[in-house]
Amino acid sequence: MPDPSTDHPHADSRPDWRADRGRVRRLRQKLLIWYRATRRDLPWRRTEDPYRIWVSEIMLQQTRVETTIDYYERFLERFPTVEDLALAPEDDVLKLWEGLGYYSRARNLHSAAKTIVAAGGTIPDTYDRLLRLPGVGPYTAAAVASIAFDRPHPVLDGNVIRVLCRMLRVEGDPGRAATRQELLAAGEQLMARTGSGDVNQALMELGARVCTPRSPDCHECPVRSWCRAEAELEDPTTLPIKPPRKERPHLEVTAGVIWKDGKVLLARRPVGGMLAGLWEFPGGKVEAGETLAACLAREIQEELAIDIDVHETLASVDHEYTHLSITLHALQATWRAGEPQAIGVDDWKWVSVEQLDDFAMPRADRRILERLAAEERELAPPQTD
Repeated sequence: MPDPSTDHPHADSRPDWRADRGRVRRLRQKLLIWYRATRRDLPWRRTEDPYRIWVSEIMLQQTRVETTIDYYERFLERFPTVEDLALAPEDDVLKLWEGLGYYSRARNLHSAAKTIVAAGGTIPDTYDRLLRLPGVGPYTAAAVASIAFDRPHPVLDGNVIRVLCRMLRVEGDPGRAATRQELLAAGEQLMARTGSGDVNQALMELGARVCTPRSPDCHECPVRSWCRAEAELEDPTTLPIKPPRKERPHLEVTAGVIWKDGKVLLARRPVGGMLAGLWEFPGGKVEAGETLAACLAREIQEELAIDIDVHETLASVDHEYTHLSITLHALQATWRAGEPQAIGVDDWKWVSVEQLDDFAMPRADRRILERLAAEERELAPPQTD
């Protein structure tokens, strides 16, 4: 039987490596040799501490490696152990997470740390036990189990799905259970008795650096001779199959910079909702036919039960979330009457401008402050007659 590593590119067809244990073994060896020789020097690859590996995997969900590095290092400087994280106030955790997005990750990480410490302080070392922690799904459980504890569990993130779909010419939708099961089974075949964490990381590294979504560098691929898409398809980037993209709704939203006695009103978003636990300039969605000023006055009355006078617009910024986009309009306002009540918010505070940096805020709200700073405009009470 010929060795697939000697196959010529762009042949009419290529054997499915899953059918032969020898091919599987040689493929795994090629992957590991390439990975160990060329892998990026990333901070979470310099440790065997399961806590630090777990933190990195949570941070890397939905976030680019380049963005994650600085957050990871600051987070672990502040919370070097799971006990430190468990004992920290949630506001401190969210503040360090500010700008990283998907804040439910931070809240779940904090909650899971408390669970771990309450159970004795040891990070669970099996896939099933990891899966019971808040915020840990099949991917994270497999990644931590394999990388930190050398358990043979394959991971399926976007990079691995792309690599396997192309190598095996899988033309089903990876969002469907049957396709994901096929990919998991292929990943299980690649697992080794030892070093499964490196196999998983090699596949992820290959997808991140070589087998990229739009411009794969097939000539540099260490396992090119095993790839059916490269050999059989005119354009390997047609895989994996992508479902039609849903159009994201766009919302116009107001945020009130509300002043009283030289201080600004902040509100904390309710638990369980989008951006839960973060502090923001209060406001809400503009209804059909409503002016920005009318929207802000209504939202503040409904959420905090106070009356305000709305003045000029300070700044407007566009911001995108996974499922929607917004234009956030920040309006100057002054308190007129009433004592704030936490009706549609979790909490509220009057704070000085200097204190604003102490609070974890959504990226859109923080961008309002950045816009004013870039324009060399101070955040100050409106001038009224």
